Amino acid sequence: MANPVKTRWYKDAFIYQIYPRSFCDGNGDGIGDIRGIISRLDYLEELGITAVWLSPCYKSPNDDNGYDISDYRDIMDEFGTLDDWKEMVKGMHDRGIKLVMDLVVNHTSDEHEWFKESRKSKDNPYRGYYFWKKGRGKDGKKPPNNWISRFGGSAWEYDETTEEFYLHLFSKKQPDLNWDNPKVRKEVQDLVKYWLDLGCDGFRCDVITYISKVEGLPNGKLLGDDMFTHGPNIHKYLNELNREVLSKYDCMTVGEAAGVTVEQAILYTGEERDELDTVFQFEQQTGNAIMQIIPLKVNHKRTKAIFSKWQKGLYGKGWNSLYLENHDQPRCVSRYINDNPDMDDGLRKLSAKMLAVMIYFQQGTPYVYQGQEIGMTNTTFRDESDHVDIMSRNALKIVKKYAPFLKGFAMKTLQKISRDNARTPMQWSAEKNAGFSAAEPWIKVNENYTSINVEEAKNDPDSVLNFFKKLIALRKGNEIVINGTYDELPIYAESRKIYAYERVWKGKKLTVVCNFCAEDVPFDGKAVFGNGARGRVLLSNYAETDLNAETLRPYECIVVG
Repeated sequence: MANPVKTRWYKDAFIYQIYPRSFCDGNGDGIGDIRGIISRLDYLEELGITAVWLSPCYKSPNDDNGYDISDYRDIMDEFGTLDDWKEMVKGMHDRGIKLVMDLVVNHTSDEHEWFKESRKSKDNPYRGYYFWKKGRGKDGKKPPNNWISRFGGSAWEYDETTEEFYLHLFSKKQPDLNWDNPKVRKEVQDLVKYWLDLGCDGFRCDVITYISKVEGLPNGKLLGDDMFTHGPNIHKYLNELNREVLSKYDCMTVGEAAGVTVEQAILYTGEERDELDTVFQFEQQTGNAIMQIIPLKVNHKRTKAIFSKWQKGLYGKGWNSLYLENHDQPRCVSRYINDNPDMDDGLRKLSAKMLAVMIYFQQGTPYVYQGQEIGMTNTTFRDESDHVDIMSRNALKIVKKYAPFLKGFAMKTLQKISRDNARTPMQWSAEKNAGFSAAEPWIKVNENYTSINVEEAKNDPDSVLNFFKKLIALRKGNEIVINGTYDELPIYAESRKIYAYERVWKGKKLTVVCNFCAEDVPFDGKAVFGNGARGRVLLSNYAETDLNAETLRPYECIVVG
């Protein structure tokens, strides 16, 4: 039965992700903050976005850049105050922009009051908020099982106070919450209601598919993922959260769901199931790497197949999330097209536009990550000290300890995949520090900021930024894009160079064609567009477009409707 409270506004939203530490510094200390975001709200409105996903801004000691939360009901000192947050939300709502917060409830910080109490004694009332377990071996100091942390090493940390281990699937300063404890679930429900009542419009649910662990915490296969990913009570707990809180608000949820299959995504996002509204799947990102660690040359035929699988698989059964970048992924121009920092600027702009057309005319909720709309690229890390991210630093520590001869290889690998690539400061202008801050930023600025920045893009009619504005305006309210069927055109289904698909709704059609290559590619325009009889060019990254053309130009993209 449909819930009359929910308008499902996210189906016609265009969401902009802000990583607050790197977006804009409002007080001149080198760290992005909420005052900085407030100062750029007009920019977001002009871009045409209708919602913001804000990465964590809660109180945190910042072991993992805000994903280790010490107080869920207050704002990080470096970012400002709760009053600043309220002013930001009002400014967004006044401009027709909704706010989606990051909900990080698989774990807390070890500096959260719950955990500080939990570790005091075995009979503390908060002990059951976390996973505590005796160690193995005669001395009890071997980890309780073989689970591996996402950041490397054992997922268990020994605590001298009570001589037991606690579970942390991420940093040792991020102990996992025990969702099997109804008190924990009630705490989460209360904090979700707290932010919704303050004006938040939804949540991106961090690593939400990890919250249910197999009872008894037994050994698992390989890294132990099978014991805590899509666990036995995951659907029960999500349904409970929805029933008790989320269903009572016109909000949206998107779950970070590493390793999720199409079949599982239907269970999470089916509207009649009342769990999540949509999920982030990572198949398109991990399909071009070995063990999700060593990057491979992008196989565009495989990428197309992954997109098609998700488009066809969720149609009428669930809802997709459309993205190419976020705070955990490298820049898409560098990842999918060319990782040479000296890439020709004309080709960079053409390819950034092509990638946007490729992804954003599919069905699902679109996300653009800060800087993607101006075609920002991966940065250049010349030294180990340039890396700030905990994952990158831990990887280098492990390499130096166990295989120092591989350090050079590790640095080259991190150049391509490090999360730091997405976290360099937003490039607002060619001024010092890219106009991000008057002070030295917390992480180095990409060296290409003098040529790739918002001010330059605003003044260039052919810029990536101005193309994004056209794309967003074209997509907004477009029933074919929102509701239409998806079919890849058979004529190019086996091509590694051309991606062509159609969207159809109530007899109306959109045809999307993209060239993945930096050179001309043979193309049968008459066969695809029917001598131009199928419609007119709605969007293209070239000034003139011939629908009867026999070639596609470098990185050319065309939307016909």
